[in-house]
Amino acid sequence: VQLQASGGGMVQAGASLRLSCVASGDTLRNYVIAWFRQAPGKEREFAAGIFRSGGRTYYADSVKGRFTISRDNARNTVYLQMDSVKPEDTAVYYCAADQRLILSSMGIWNQYDYRGQGTLVTVSS
Repeated sequence: VQLQASGGGMVQAGASLRLSCVASGDTLRNYVIAWFRQAPGKEREFAAGIFRSGGRTYYADSVKGRFTISRDNARNTVYLQMDSVKPEDTAVYYCAADQRLILSSMGIWNQYDYRGQGTLVTVSS
C-alpha cells in the first residue's frame, strides 16, 4: 500500500483546511488509518484515527472538537478536516495505515505497516 498525503498549505488562524490521504495498492476500508503530525523541533504525535470496522474515530485532546477524520471508500481516501486552526497546529502531517492494528496501538507511529510522506501545514497568527 502506498499513501500520498496532500492538501497542506499556509493559512491564518481560525481558517479551515482539508488534508487528503489517497491510497494505492489496496482498498483502505480494511485498514486502520491515522493522521500524525510533527511540529518543528518536536516529536511526532498522534492527531486522529479511524478504525476499520464501523469507522469509529479517535482524536488527540489537542484537536478534539476542531478536527474530523473521515473516509471515502469509493475514492480510497481518508480526509482530515481541520477547522478553527491555531498556530500550534503548524506541523508536517502524515497519514499511516495498518490492517491488523489494535486499538491500544493506534497512537504509535512505528506500529503502522504503511506510512506516507507528509504535507506541511503552516498556521499564522
